[in-house]
Amino acid sequence: MKIADAVFKNDERISFLLRSLYAQYGYSHFKMSQFEEYDLYVRNKDFLISDSVITFTDTNGKLMALKPDVTFSIIKNNKYAPGTVQRYYYNENVYRVSKDTQAFKEIMQTGLECIGDIDDYSINEVLMLAAQSLKTISEDSVLTVSYLDFIFDILGSFNISQAAKNEMLKCIGEKNIHELSKNCADNGVDPAKADALCRLAGLYGTADTVLPQLRKILTGIVPPETLTRFESLVGVLAAGDCADILRIDFSVVSDMKYYNGIVFKGFVEGVPVSVLSGGQYDRLMDKMGHKSRAVGFAVYLDTLRRQTGFKSVAADVALLYDDKADVAKLQQAAESLRAEGLTVQLQRTLPEKAKYRQIMRFAEGEVKTVENDA
Repeated sequence: MKIADAVFKNDERISFLLRSLYAQYGYSHFKMSQFEEYDLYVRNKDFLISDSVITFTDTNGKLMALKPDVTFSIIKNNKYAPGTVQRYYYNENVYRVSKDTQAFKEIMQTGLECIGDIDDYSINEVLMLAAQSLKTISEDSVLTVSYLDFIFDILGSFNISQAAKNEMLKCIGEKNIHELSKNCADNGVDPAKADALCRLAGLYGTADTVLPQLRKILTGIVPPETLTRFESLVGVLAAGDCADILRIDFSVVSDMKYYNGIVFKGFVEGVPVSVLSGGQYDRLMDKMGHKSRAVGFAVYLDTLRRQTGFKSVAADVALLYDDKADVAKLQQAAESLRAEGLTVQLQRTLPEKAKYRQIMRFAEGEVKTVENDA
């Protein structure tokens, strides 16, 4: 399915389908205020997609912010209950700088969060829902999955500065294996561990091709239980209905001050950047003083719109008519189309910027197709 196909013509429809999917799995709708105290965001700006935040002073003198993110509000309002897991989905407007206009924009964000005493089932469920979300958007999609604990273990064994580690992380994210190898050599890293890190950063492919290579690379380098856990987590997804879109890619490295364990990104054909991003963020929970663990993701429908230029259709059908049309018969014709499950908008002349999947004309008591949406 291509970007130009009908599923991409209406982001509201996609959002509705995603919310319905999450509700089926017991995720509750989280509704939040339009603004929060600015302090909630300023301490963790690195976690935000954009560190620019719209602020204002409330009547009580507190500095407030129009929300640039939903996750922080969910964490703030979550109450830890040992042994339980809270599941939330959201469909909220956030306010951040748009990449195309470099100006503040109201953006609709859809996603979910799983918070509490999460276990491997919870993580697998979120991974599966991320994959299903991508398939809802497009059949031509890919979910790339990484595991930060491998990188934590390897980099943690290096007796080097944090700045040097950050430079290596940058190389991993860019798949710049040559520069990564050079950095390891320049910092006197053990050649065996340097080789393992470089080979890990270069891995990409399906689970059945990558997992055997992974075990060869990491055996003796990382704790065996860490390797086994990743194989188990990925193996469940690889055995399900979403195996065809799963790819393992260790260049997916989210901010390691906040994330740990499984991290992932989602892509669809025709869009050069990710349209879905998520992972475990236990470190953020700890940083914010919470005992809970957490995993979740967000779907960026605004990225689809910006990258593809698609516009929401005004209706499935534009039914054109003239002043000679019999009103009763015209209404009957429109209702017949609506009975087929189509949305119908009646017009005497096509609006200049409106988009429809079909254009029909009512003339002499009959409905005829003028053209189909290309």
